[in-house]
Amino acid sequence: MIGNLIGDFVKGKDFTHYESEISKGIILHREIDSYTDQHPVVTLSKQRLRSRYRHYAPVITDVYYDHFLAANWQDYSDVPLLEYTENFYKTTQKYHDILPDQAQYMLRYMKADNWLYNYQFVEGVNRALTGMSRRTKFASGMENASQDLEEHYEAFQSEFEQFYPDLISHASNFLKSIK
Repeated sequence: MIGNLIGDFVKGKDFTHYESEISKGIILHREIDSYTDQHPVVTLSKQRLRSRYRHYAPVITDVYYDHFLAANWQDYSDVPLLEYTENFYKTTQKYHDILPDQAQYMLRYMKADNWLYNYQFVEGVNRALTGMSRRTKFASGMENASQDLEEHYEAFQSEFEQFYPDLISHASNFLKSIK
């Protein structure tokens, strides 16, 4: 869990500086990103957004997919979403001292607004994307992206439902290969 959280903040071979399970989480995070970026169904979602949001389309697509995961959490986990998110934040506190500074910074916002729980609501998606938009160097337009989610909701949901089982299978097989 911790490795997956910090995967975007640990560069190159720096993952070797972490204990084994955290390193595996970082490697898994990278594999998930790579697999997701190349998946043809995810490409459809990104293409729907690309003309309006350019290189931010993949980020927005990730948040949309997080929305569908949270909104349908009971289909993927026996642990209620609120319980899962509370456990996630408690776990991150235990590892706070080893988190990269950028991850600590982001986590403050994640926890304060409980992104993981509130992603299930379009308003939660809107708050997260608006916050991200404020932190980008260039005008991203992400503060408007929840409107695109609502406008094309069924298409994005269908694409998520096609993609996510593939991702689960791929991640499971990948974890078996790195044990």
